[in-house]
Amino acid sequence: MPSTIMWFSGFLISMFTILVCSFYASSCRCVLTHMSVAPPFTLFFLLSSMAIGVRGGVFTLTMSKTTKTAELPESHFSVGPDFSLGVFIFFSDVMTCPCWPTGDILSRLSADTTQVSDLISQNVNVFLRSVIKGTGFIIFMFRMSWKLTLVTMMGFPFIALLKTEIGSFQKLTKEVQTVLAEANKVAEETISGMRTVRSFANESREANSYYAKLLVMFQLNKKQALAYACYMWSKLALEVAVLYYGGHLVLTDQLSSGGLISFFIYIIASVYSGLMQGVGAAEKVFEYLDRKPKHPADGTEAPNSCTGLVEFKDVTFAYPTRPETDGVSFTLRPGEVTALVGPSGSGKSSCVSLLENFYLPQGGQVLLDGKPVNEFQHDYLHSKIALVGQEPVLFARTIKENISYGLSDVSMEMVVQAATKANAHDFITTLPKGYDTSVGEKGLQLSGGQKQRVAIARALIRQPRVLILDEATSALDAESEHIVQQALNSIMQEHTVLVIAHRLSTVEKADNIIVIDRGQVAERGTHSQLMATGGLYCKLVQRQVLVIGMCHQKQTIISRFIDID
Repeated sequence: MPSTIMWFSGFLISMFTILVCSFYASSCRCVLTHMSVAPPFTLFFLLSSMAIGVRGGVFTLTMSKTTKTAELPESHFSVGPDFSLGVFIFFSDVMTCPCWPTGDILSRLSADTTQVSDLISQNVNVFLRSVIKGTGFIIFMFRMSWKLTLVTMMGFPFIALLKTEIGSFQKLTKEVQTVLAEANKVAEETISGMRTVRSFANESREANSYYAKLLVMFQLNKKQALAYACYMWSKLALEVAVLYYGGHLVLTDQLSSGGLISFFIYIIASVYSGLMQGVGAAEKVFEYLDRKPKHPADGTEAPNSCTGLVEFKDVTFAYPTRPETDGVSFTLRPGEVTALVGPSGSGKSSCVSLLENFYLPQGGQVLLDGKPVNEFQHDYLHSKIALVGQEPVLFARTIKENISYGLSDVSMEMVVQAATKANAHDFITTLPKGYDTSVGEKGLQLSGGQKQRVAIARALIRQPRVLILDEATSALDAESEHIVQQALNSIMQEHTVLVIAHRLSTVEKADNIIVIDRGQVAERGTHSQLMATGGLYCKLVQRQVLVIGMCHQKQTIISRFIDID
């Protein structure tokens, strides 16, 4: 019902606009000869402005309502006649959603629904206005000058012929939206997995992939612009002819100048409004473009060999809102496994970020083979340091592409070898397409243990000297953890290994354990040494053992109740 009222009011307002414009033209002619028409002229000018404003507001409201209906239903989220794109996505089966790239969905919910609302509301607004006003103006034009009317109507068949060819323009618009969704997909994956992208020094390839999508869209936009330009040139040629001949009629007193004046005022107002919107949007864009990175330029060091000796020397680091590490010093030696433990928020993950050169310390140095990590070339550093995190980021590509991520000219043999070391080859070969199986967005087609093993293979194929395991098994069940832990145990002796973990089973076998508390090194030593001192590490272990014991006790009680039943 509200939509019907909107369309009906828009119709009445358009009809009223015709009458106002007719009087406006007559007034413009009379005002040149008699000033007494100034008050009614001013009144009708205000009425004309109000009519145009109300009509525009009504159709803008319709456009907003259409966008809202396209993205979300008006009430109760009911799935029925008011079925919408937003409801379809939000209530879709969980097995279906992982098959849709987030960038594609966001493009549909934003760009595409807005474009549809423009088509339904804004373009229909223009169409309805043009039909009603066009019919009225043709009648008035015949009354004023049948010659000018014939000149105008002579161009109608040519414009109609051009509009039949605009089907290609609409097809190009659809193709642009498709490519835009693909570009959004690449951008969304890269931004959400930025730490992974930087860890594997793959920024250039991701940027090139995004640029390739934009280049395709640019080519389509050029074709789209050419098709649109042909139509606009023809339309403008007709307008020039009409204005030229109309000017002749005005000069010979066969036509009023009021229509021409109102036309130019309308054009100037429209251009100014669009210009102001463009300036506002440009300011937001340049806010990002004008930002200067705080991180220094890429280093230059790229030695032929790397032993993997890592040293933290009196490292101090703070985020803008809080301090993180204060005078941290420790050494990671090749062939040894060092565990970094401590309460949540103690600074463990910050040490990893500093080692990967994501941040610069405010004091002290992080060294690799005796040189500050920020002096190494970005690609070189991340070819020698590999990270396996708690929630590994996999991209919506094949298993082979994920394992070889960030590398070029990688043979299939190297991929299989890395997967075998990571205990992943067996499950990969059982998949329908093997290594060519797509993992889905963020790896949702794989289980947690499978994702973790693919991530380990991705780290191993680079043959790093330093391997960082940041809570690599904490999110896995017991069986998956056992399989992943087997893969890790078989490779730990070949690298400098830094383990960040809470689980006792992961930490107690480490060659060296460093306890971080409130941004400082509180303790260091082996598991037995730290347990003997009875310090913070001992308390953390006892707390974990107590929790495990309580869980085991609960499981025993539940089992007894099941046996009784």
